[in-house]
Amino acid sequence: MLWLWIAIGLMGVVALALLAFHVYIITNYIPHLVRAFQEKPLFIPPSGQPTPDAENVDLKTTHDLVLKGCYFKARGPHTPRKGVILFGLEFGSNRWACLPYCDFLRDEGYDIFAFEMRGQGNSPAQPGYEPIQWVTEFEVDDFRTAIHYLKSRPDADPRGIGFFGISKGGSAGLTVAAEEPWLRCFVTDGMFGTMTTLVPYMQRFIHIYTPRAWVANILPRWYYVYAARYGLKKIRRQRHCSFPAVEKALPRIAPRPLLMIHGAGDRYITPAMAQALFERARSPKEFWLVAKAKHNQALEIAGDEYRRRILAFFNTHLANENVAANGPAKPAEPETPSPAPMTLAS
Repeated sequence: MLWLWIAIGLMGVVALALLAFHVYIITNYIPHLVRAFQEKPLFIPPSGQPTPDAENVDLKTTHDLVLKGCYFKARGPHTPRKGVILFGLEFGSNRWACLPYCDFLRDEGYDIFAFEMRGQGNSPAQPGYEPIQWVTEFEVDDFRTAIHYLKSRPDADPRGIGFFGISKGGSAGLTVAAEEPWLRCFVTDGMFGTMTTLVPYMQRFIHIYTPRAWVANILPRWYYVYAARYGLKKIRRQRHCSFPAVEKALPRIAPRPLLMIHGAGDRYITPAMAQALFERARSPKEFWLVAKAKHNQALEIAGDEYRRRILAFFNTHLANENVAANGPAKPAEPETPSPAPMTLAS
């Protein structure tokens, strides 16, 4: 009986210690999480220069904002065009920054449409909202507006369109794709999710903010997920917006194909984070990890191979008449993700 009471006492001490640590995390660590989440990374986003053959487009979205876009028609010997591709810009870049990524696709018979999300490039900012690198409900709404515009054009493709997105633009576009079967296939470069990025950073840096390192070492992953969600609730209240989960959207784009590109040298969104996100998707899918490439530098490193793979992907899944004849695929019901191939650039 004595040992039973001793065991109960020890369990009580452990429980109180864990409760005290939990209170410490909520009151001391979460404020650091909230602050760090809203810090912008130190990088210079690319920008391009206007071209005379672009069709300037105004998109009216929510909050009476008019977003700026540009439509590039296919050129060269390809008649009729092979398809239309919606391009998702990375955070901070202007609409002309799409050209290094997809100008070659115009020569191969594809129309390209790029637009600047609210508060980016020449698109006006929404009063009371400052964009950061994370995807919010507002960027998702901007992509809905862009898709509606492409559907309403006189030359809209009834078969549907392709999508090519970089970093934040890829994440926002894929989030909308889960609800929009008109998007038929997807290429992303540097795409990231919220929880698959946030939780690993929390696990890595929690030791900086707590003197109880031994407790931090034994915390299960589910606790970090809980703390991350708790922090996001505070951020939502501060910024008056929600943060849609790319992780939940990815499984819903199947059976439409996905090519997910990522840099093996990416220090912002590590390959492990990208792989964890990729595992949420279902086949058909492919993960191409480009050796030595940092964040959004796969084109710079891989060059010709980068363009070759993307062109082959769209030729197969967007321009192919056998695929097109069946129309855009319907999103499948959720199921357990299945393994898929991963390739490494040489």
